[in-house]
Amino acid sequence: MNTFKKHLIGDIDLTKDLTLLLLIGGLYSLSVALSNTFVNIFLWKQTGKLLDIGLYNLAVTVAQPFTFILAGRWAKKIDRVIVLRIGVIFLALFYLSVLAFGASASKYLLILGALLGIGYGFYWLAFNVLTFEITEPETRDFFNGFLGILTSAGGMIGPFAAGFIISKLEKVSGYSIVFGISLGLFALAVVLSFSLKRRPANGKYYFKRILSERKHNLNWKMVTNAHFFQGLREGIFAFMISVLVFLSTGTEMALGTYGLINSGVSFLAYFAVSRLIKKELRLKSILLGGLTLYASLFLIAFDATYTKLLIYAAVIAIAYPLLLVPYLSITYDVIGSGWKAAEMRIEYIVVREIFLNSGRIVSILLFLFMVKTMDAKEGLPILFLALGAGHTLIYLFIRRVRINLPQRKQKEA
Repeated sequence: MNTFKKHLIGDIDLTKDLTLLLLIGGLYSLSVALSNTFVNIFLWKQTGKLLDIGLYNLAVTVAQPFTFILAGRWAKKIDRVIVLRIGVIFLALFYLSVLAFGASASKYLLILGALLGIGYGFYWLAFNVLTFEITEPETRDFFNGFLGILTSAGGMIGPFAAGFIISKLEKVSGYSIVFGISLGLFALAVVLSFSLKRRPANGKYYFKRILSERKHNLNWKMVTNAHFFQGLREGIFAFMISVLVFLSTGTEMALGTYGLINSGVSFLAYFAVSRLIKKELRLKSILLGGLTLYASLFLIAFDATYTKLLIYAAVIAIAYPLLLVPYLSITYDVIGSGWKAAEMRIEYIVVREIFLNSGRIVSILLFLFMVKTMDAKEGLPILFLALGAGHTLIYLFIRRVRINLPQRKQKEA
């Protein structure tokens, strides 16, 4: 058994909290994979307007940075695990609201988007802080890689199962069942969170001080810049790809198949990357992943047929693990080596998310501007190729990070 475990996860000491955090992350990923892609299609079928889908996703994205700032303050006053629980509860409220609004959901786009954004903000603030506290530098690549495996497994099961359920049942009732299952998964995540070790917080909240830390710490400046450009790509690609898949086929089952292929390849890629990419290969992996992600856009930018979208799904499934596993590990290493990291880890996470979501907001605002001023067939290719460079540009910043160099001594806050 021990030999099998070593082959499966490597020489890693799996603590109780590390295992629980992975399980909670896995449940979250399964629930999101099951429903979130189909929420955009559910709303699209009610409105048929790209502008409305953009506004919904803008509400999701705008709510997140404000929530992160508030969640960070609360995480300094109360238990981090409670903040995680609040996030999951808001995510559950989102699905309850979608179920309650039903066929009228498109009338409440901004409310639904805000609920989801608030849930994301509380959840990811707490999850990222707990990841930082529970993992060590030697276990971070494993954690990020194995969480990617769980995310991919959820991505295989979720969209395909949801597409099958929606296609086989009457459309509205099928969506209700899928959203109801997601609600149940979030409830289970709340239950699991009660087994996490309590992590009470104390100290003042120095959000502005860590924001200004960019002026003193080159590593931190480079990491936050990279996150802004990461957000530029994620902003519109988070929802437009699923819309393109649906428009090219007209069926939810096709979207499920897309998710199955994407996550199936991603599952294998995350497993390989988590075992093979060592510290000395991190930069090369990030560069290769970023270049591959940009090259993949030429498959779909000008003629997004379903076949090309499926090939795109497989290509990005290999590229994302190559980029994200070492990139996340470097990010946590920079935070861990930063000024007063132990005391200010929450503030570091909040500031990082501010830059990430700022990139997403800019991306969606540009999308909305394009929808209002241009024909979508002409504007989308330009937008895809411009904003899609975001992940490739990450390398230009991360290559300037020097973890082992001593940081300049800072003044006290």
